[in-house]
This record gives sequence, structure tokens and C-alpha cells, in this order.
Amino acid sequence: MKAIVCHELTGVNGLSLEDVPAPAPAPGQVRVRVRACGVNFADSLITRGQYQAQPQPPFSPGFEVAGEVLEVGEGVTRFKAGDRVIAITPHGGYAEQVAVNVNRCVAMPAAMPWEHGAAFPVVFGTSHVALWHRARLRAGETLVVHGASGGVGLTAVAIGKQLGATVIATASSPEKLAVAREQGADHLIDSNREDVRARIKALTSGRGADVVYDPVGGDLFAASLRSIAFEGRILVIGFAGGTVPQIPANHLLVKNVDVIGLNWPAYAELNPDIMTESFRTLLQWYLEGAIQPYVSAIYRLERAVDALGQVVARKSTGKVVITMDE
Repeated sequence: MKAIVCHELTGVNGLSLEDVPAPAPAPGQVRVRVRACGVNFADSLITRGQYQAQPQPPFSPGFEVAGEVLEVGEGVTRFKAGDRVIAITPHGGYAEQVAVNVNRCVAMPAAMPWEHGAAFPVVFGTSHVALWHRARLRAGETLVVHGASGGVGLTAVAIGKQLGATVIATASSPEKLAVAREQGADHLIDSNREDVRARIKALTSGRGADVVYDPVGGDLFAASLRSIAFEGRILVIGFAGGTVPQIPANHLLVKNVDVIGLNWPAYAELNPDIMTESFRTLLQWYLEGAIQPYVSAIYRLERAVDALGQVVARKSTGKVVITMDE
């Protein structure tokens, strides 16, 4: 079978398409024929040796796949060969097949296309657990979403609206803001041309935002801290902007602010019930037509390096997906 393989932790340019042996499922695992794989910024981190759970080379990147079960390992009763599944993989998704623990798999609705299945779990799962479980976002509150045209940003806009919030979206161009508007954002801020802090304060009549969803970091985090409401919550999702913020604790004290981290993949091992409940809600919303992945580009496996390069360069909107040849 073919796979994109990382032999050295040198980033995107160190990846190559190779023929590798098909995996065999261990006890408690299923072997999946990958039909599509989602592309995430974290795929670049794992190829540079900067991810939280770092495998040693050689390995394939890829955290989320949609496909069909080919074989089940010893002790697996939830799935059988031929079942459609969405799987959260520790790595290995940039391949025609992958073996994954059964507790990382959910049944994929028959009405869901492969591309939607692969674009669904990481971005929607991250945003839903962040907003519903960690930040406790309530109807009527104001939510600021930074990087609102990106993979997780767009889902945070959609889920924020689904939970009843007023959503302020920030992005770095009018074109990207237009995509956020299509997903339901109530207000738009061009982070390259406007004073983000001042605009948030103006849009909230001086009160500030109740919840900030921040996958960017850097200057946007600083603006968020200065425009957060009393008892506001700032969600630390990632640092796509490249700078990890240093937080002055006295600012948290003055306004009773919560800064809340989210390591979404950890729920698969440490609190799987939260992930299961979240997926149950999200798939129901999907079947009702309330949410839908925004897939902006689809690449074949042999162009996976190009696909990841687009995400790393922040040139993509929504979700980029890799599909496999029939």
C-alpha cells in the first residue's frame, strides 16, 4: 500500500510517498481502508517533532480518517468488515490503510460523504468540547473566534451559533471574513487592518467578550485579554500565529478571568465519555442539517505534501482533505 512517510523530523519537506506494508490489527484494533483523511496544522508539528505525543520516525502523519473496516482484531465486537467508520488516529492517516484502536472509532452515517467524515472529527470535536464542556458557553453570551476562516475557526463559529451565542469573527482578510459570515458570524473584524481590542469593546458596548476562542495566539491573545468581560473565559486552542503568549496573572485577577487550555486528543484516553457524548451531539446536528464541514480543497494522496503546505501557510479556508485512489 502507499503512504506518506516521515523519516526525519524536518517538517513538510521531509515527507515522501512510499510503498509500505499493510498494517495488521492488534487486539482491540480495526484495520481501516482509508477513503479520506483530514489535514490539520498539527500534522506539521508532528513532522517537526513538536507534537504533544510524538512518535519516532518512520511514521505517517494524519489524525483523522473516514473509511471502511477491512479487518477486526481480537476482542473487537462493535464493528465488522464493511462498516463505515470515522477514526481518530494518533498518527498514520496519510495512508491507504491504518490500524486504529476501536475506542477511537465511531460509526459513520450512511448519508455522510467520505470527505465530510474526514473533515469532521478534529475541527468539530475540538470546537464543541472547547465551547460546550470547557468554556461552558451559554445562549445569549458573546463569543469571539480568532482565525475564524480556518479549519477549527469556522466550526467554532457554527457551534457558537448553534449554542445560541452572538459570534464576533476575526480573520486576516475580507475574503476570509466572508467565509466566516457564510457560517453565521454576526460581526466581522479584519485583524490586519483594525484594532481588534477596540472593535470588540465597541461591539459589546464596552463590556467585552464572554468567551474568546483562540487558535492563533500572539498579538490576538493580548488583544483578547484586554477586551474580555468580567468572569470571561479565554480558550487556548493553539498557536498558529507562531508565538506562545506569556500571561500576566494580575490581569486574570482583576477581572476574574479564566484562561482555559484544550488538549482535545487527550479525551480519547483520559475521559472518553466526554468525546463520545460530544460526537453523539455533533453527528445528530449534522444529520439535522444544523452543521456541515466546509471543505475548501481536496487533494489526492500523492499531493498530500502540497495539501499540508497550504494549511501551514494559512492559505486555505475551512478544511483541506486528502482522498485515496479507488
